[in-house]
Amino acid sequence: MDKVEIATKKSSNLGTLWDFILIEFNRGYSLENDEKEFSDRREKVYTFMKVPLEVERFIFYGICQCADSFLFVYTFLPLRVFVALKSLICSSLSKFKDKHNKIQLTAAEICDLLKMAVLIICFMMLVPLDTSMIYHLIKRQSVIKLYIFFNMLEVGDRLLSPFGQDILDALYWTATEPNTSQRKHFGVLLHFIIAVLYVLLHSILVLCQTTILNVAINSRHKALLPIMMSNNFIEFNGNVFKKFNKKTLFELSCSDVRERFHLFILLLMVVVQTIKEYKWTSVFTESFCELMLNCMYILVLEMIIDWLKHAFITKFNEINLSVYNDFILDFANDTVQSYYKKAFSDHSDLIARRMGLIPIPLGVVITKVLTRCVPFDELLMSIIILLSIFTCLFTLKIVNLVYILGTASKLIDLHKTPLLKNNFIMNDIVNTTIRPQNKDNKPSLLVEVPPLEHLPIIMNSNVDIQDSCLDTQVIEDIKKSDLSLSDSNLTMALNPNILSTK
Repeated sequence: MDKVEIATKKSSNLGTLWDFILIEFNRGYSLENDEKEFSDRREKVYTFMKVPLEVERFIFYGICQCADSFLFVYTFLPLRVFVALKSLICSSLSKFKDKHNKIQLTAAEICDLLKMAVLIICFMMLVPLDTSMIYHLIKRQSVIKLYIFFNMLEVGDRLLSPFGQDILDALYWTATEPNTSQRKHFGVLLHFIIAVLYVLLHSILVLCQTTILNVAINSRHKALLPIMMSNNFIEFNGNVFKKFNKKTLFELSCSDVRERFHLFILLLMVVVQTIKEYKWTSVFTESFCELMLNCMYILVLEMIIDWLKHAFITKFNEINLSVYNDFILDFANDTVQSYYKKAFSDHSDLIARRMGLIPIPLGVVITKVLTRCVPFDELLMSIIILLSIFTCLFTLKIVNLVYILGTASKLIDLHKTPLLKNNFIMNDIVNTTIRPQNKDNKPSLLVEVPPLEHLPIIMNSNVDIQDSCLDTQVIEDIKKSDLSLSDSNLTMALNPNILSTK
């Protein structure tokens, strides 16, 4: 009987089916018991929603950098070439009078002359090329062929861009190499021919990209455009599930900036060619509005894919949102360095190395498109049109440059490492150790200050103060002050909140 009673009590404690259902209805949550976990998850959602704004801030500043490099080809480069030619003529006349004089040009003038020579020669080679014939030849192909061809051109463009910058850098260095250095190269002429062939090939590739995009936008069946836009989702799938760190994310972000700017230039050429087909009269028609809607569709889809790609990459790899501010700071640092009196490279060359954007092939293609689309029948009217275009581009270049330099200066001022201010040393540049002092064996404070030339001007920068032109007055004041430190005598008033001498 005892065993039966025990079994009965156990069965009664299990409860009925109705009790089990009631438990499911009345089950509660105690989220406050895991407050940190749920707060972190909520913060991740907020971060996911903030990523598009930070990405667009970075991409906008990067596009301004690319536009500055691109507008330089049409604005300041011709003026600099004019000054270089003047110097060359004056040097040639002085050599003609005195044979002992040498023709002396600066490295910048030689590079400017080479850039303009490459651009003009490639443009003259593209003049006989009929873009209308290329358009109709591409239009007759099937959709699948055009899709494959467009992907091949896109891959070729990404491969040619970094290699092309190496070709141009090799040409510039060969032409400006000092006589004292050991010469192991083919010669300036051969390097120049290689650079011309590269720019010509890249220009033809960009022209074919523009023509295929023009066919996709202006075709009747509209089947090619959605297929081409599917490449964005393939890119999204290929990048989101990869492992990323800060360096690789920066490279991807620079590639996105370059891709966005390149797409904008291609769409701009498509719009100009389409308006030319309308004879520049009936612009605001239904066809033109449809063209602009298709262009907006392409750009908006590109932006949405970039937002989602960066949002999921930062989420899966647990990358802080502030990393995009660091990326902008890197761009600002490059901008400031390129305007030093003894800068190593031009700003456009820095942008080409950083993002893979080479403005010379784009400049050749746009010049080819404009000369075909804009009528230059009368000489006076042609001069007026050219002067108007140059004035607009020059104004846009100046405004853009003021914005870039102003933003760069603000960012560097905000992130500059405080050195010595108001007679105290900040904690991040001072190392303190406790050592015994002579006979009394009392601990004394020893402050070790790093050498002044090794202090960075920016938190994540490797630029030395000696190589920069920032805050020169502050640096001179620091050098004049007596900073001698010893175990027995501490000749510096320290901030009591950071270090204490008691």
